[in-house]
Amino acid sequence: MTDCLREFVLAIETSCDETAVAICDTEGAVLISNVASQIALHAPYGGVIPELASRNHSADLKPLISATLEEVGLEWADISIIAATSGPGLASSLLIGDTTAKAISAALGCPFYSINHMEGHLLSPFIGEGIDIPPHTALIVSGGHTMLVQVNAVGNYIILGSTKDDAAGEAFDKVGKMLELPYPGGPQISERAEKGDPAAFHFPRSMLDSGDAEFSFSGLKTSVRYLIDKQPKPLLEETLNDICASFQAAVVDVLVGKLQQTAKRNGAALIAVSGGVSCNRSLRERCDGVAKEEGLELRLAPPCYSTDNAAMIAFAAAARRRAGITGSSLSSDINPNLKLDETG
Repeated sequence: MTDCLREFVLAIETSCDETAVAICDTEGAVLISNVASQIALHAPYGGVIPELASRNHSADLKPLISATLEEVGLEWADISIIAATSGPGLASSLLIGDTTAKAISAALGCPFYSINHMEGHLLSPFIGEGIDIPPHTALIVSGGHTMLVQVNAVGNYIILGSTKDDAAGEAFDKVGKMLELPYPGGPQISERAEKGDPAAFHFPRSMLDSGDAEFSFSGLKTSVRYLIDKQPKPLLEETLNDICASFQAAVVDVLVGKLQQTAKRNGAALIAVSGGVSCNRSLRERCDGVAKEEGLELRLAPPCYSTDNAAMIAFAAAARRRAGITGSSLSSDINPNLKLDETG
């Protein structure tokens, strides 16, 4: 048993294909974050198979919870709050984590917090800095979502704009497929882009000058498809690297350009970037450059908390508790299409 004055949050994240468990204290300090990855299981199919994902969540979750508690020397009696992702995500995957968390909450008699996966990403740049989240303009950029958000306070979010079609991370993965790169394609493209010329091919920067906070990446994806079709096969290594570099440059130009424009319109003093694509080195460097150019504070989600993880879910639960937001009902439902501005 640990110090009785310190309270802990145990969180579960199973929104897609990663089984994750984490523990933080109610001040937002992360003690441990464990992830059982399923990438190798889904790689032969070139994408996530929902039935396979949920089956492995069922097999992996219980031993992962036990191992997580054991690694930090905690017992069930030390846990004061249980949290789980309720959406968005794959319904069959969400149900595993949500149901398990509710059962634990009922058994322990402690509050349950149903957390929006996107809120976890949104707040993840502040992990390690306490749980008093300042107002800011945020960019969430992941495999399933690309959006700009005005954060007024924890639980008070205004979506300023989002993608009209593909998310940036989705475009990375689809272009990776076109180029016949191993799954997942996004990290493969980023790695090859380091060796390529970003000016070798000109791809469109869709909606960069639209004057709003909306995104579109389907045209860029189509432009890459047309270019690939015109190239001699098999693609030369140099050509492949140049396509990756030029594609990445187009995506980063749009993401950073839109963030910069939106921050100016909002008079923001602080910007934050999160989501799996925020691991991209080029994006991080460009965001840092814009922050210095505009005199803005910048918070970037640590790479370990950028892709799907439960630490961000635990942190969001702790932040909501600090903000005076009560826990969720054990009869609440998952919502595979949950919107960030539906988080109350």
